[in-house]
Amino acid sequence: MIGIIGAMEEEVAALKSEMADAKVTEFASMTFYKGTLCGKDVVVVRSGIGKVNAAICAQILVDKFGVDTLINTGIAGSLDARIDIGDMVISTDAVHHDMDATIFGDAIGQVPRMDTRTFPADPHLVELAVKANEKANPQIHTFTGRVASGDQFISSGEVKARIVENFQALCTEMEGAGIAHAAYLNKVSYVIIRAISDKADNSATMDYPEFEKQAIAHSVALVKELLPMI
Repeated sequence: MIGIIGAMEEEVAALKSEMADAKVTEFASMTFYKGTLCGKDVVVVRSGIGKVNAAICAQILVDKFGVDTLINTGIAGSLDARIDIGDMVISTDAVHHDMDATIFGDAIGQVPRMDTRTFPADPHLVELAVKANEKANPQIHTFTGRVASGDQFISSGEVKARIVENFQALCTEMEGAGIAHAAYLNKVSYVIIRAISDKADNSATMDYPEFEKQAIAHSVALVKELLPMI
């Protein structure tokens, strides 16, 4: 079973509308759509924004639906000058950029007493997602690398520079590491798929409304291309 998580309704509405025989249930104030999409058994859900919502959602998918593969689809801010608005980032791993226990000697981003600082994505899923994007969205560029997540919408050039320096991430958003963290603890596979909607700097307020729909369309097209390959 494949779980597909989007933070916002806009990120999952198109997927839900194309599902066959969807059965709707609710847990933790989240509505889960279980059915068939692109020939695969899936559960599609809007988690809500932020890492806590995303992690709770991922845990429910594992516990209540027996999901063994998690796909997080949505939008993100670019942290790399090579990655333009509309381009796609596929996670190789994810990290909490707002976790800071350095006073205790931990590295920035390290959750204390955990055996890893970053949460690796499934390499096979990453490979498939890259191929799917190249087919579904040939007009844009595909990048693989680290996703940095935190409960902040990044619109400051100073904060962006600090995240890049500390984590060498390609993009920043607000859910992926929560899902990756849950996947790691539950020993299930995951991949984060993020279309770039802004540059995570002072231009964010101008770029975001204009490019959000385009970015979401790219991520939805990728997911629909990816599912039959899994």
